[in-house]
Amino acid sequence: MKSLIERLKSGLLKTRAGIEIEKFDPDLLEERLLAADFGLQATEQIIESIEKGRGRENWKETARQTIYDILKTVEKPIRYYKSPFIMMFVGINGGGKTTTIGKLAYQYNQAGKSVILAAADTYRAAATGQLEIWAKRSDAKIVKQPEGSDPASVAFDACSSAKAKGVDIVMIDTAGRLHTNDNLIRQLIKMKRVIKKIDQDAPHEIILVIDSTLGRNSLVQAEQFNNALGLTGIVLTKLDGSSKGGIVIDIAKELKIPVRYIGFGEKVEDLKPFDAREFSSALI
Repeated sequence: MKSLIERLKSGLLKTRAGIEIEKFDPDLLEERLLAADFGLQATEQIIESIEKGRGRENWKETARQTIYDILKTVEKPIRYYKSPFIMMFVGINGGGKTTTIGKLAYQYNQAGKSVILAAADTYRAAATGQLEIWAKRSDAKIVKQPEGSDPASVAFDACSSAKAKGVDIVMIDTAGRLHTNDNLIRQLIKMKRVIKKIDQDAPHEIILVIDSTLGRNSLVQAEQFNNALGLTGIVLTKLDGSSKGGIVIDIAKELKIPVRYIGFGEKVEDLKPFDAREFSSALI
């Protein structure tokens, strides 16, 4: 089995190849970094660090350290501080929300935690079906309602059940696309408000799941969801070689939202806690 750093290098292959240059050229490197979705602020910081460094021959070491310094600020594992610990997962359809929830549910089960999954994407039967498969794999309970039901009602029922039965963790799968984005955001805000009737501190985590192949579009997503809901974390999925891994640096620099996990593929073990050192080492 490949080590984490080997898998990261494979997953970040396109990004790493895109910023590869034979010798340090600030203009060329700036062009390459921006094309790899590092963002203007991070790009300027990296180039400034290299130019202030002692030797341009070792520019990669300086760049790698600068990237690590940026990413270290968002390397923050989830802290479970009460039960039930209620987590909302948001993001556009196809980003990997349901799969991420399933992988985490399995990992929590292996760690001895009891889990309830809430099928609050009531607009797509396929989403509920996929969540049911993961519930069986992870020995988790699932709370669902008929297609077209009020998603906030599903979330409320799941949180109420968890509180009554002493369940450790609730993970809520939400819709990713309605008729308009405003409609989606209003629905999620309502869900957050309803959950607070169970626990004023909840949801304890609001996690945005991002498809890493989308590049700069991911930053726009993060800004919109963060402004509306107050994100507590990000999961970066689909680091499969075609991803635009530089976007995590842009998000870290501009939004400073913690990166909780990164995902490589469909298997349970393909979801790992974010490690800033490993990620920066695999990138350059």
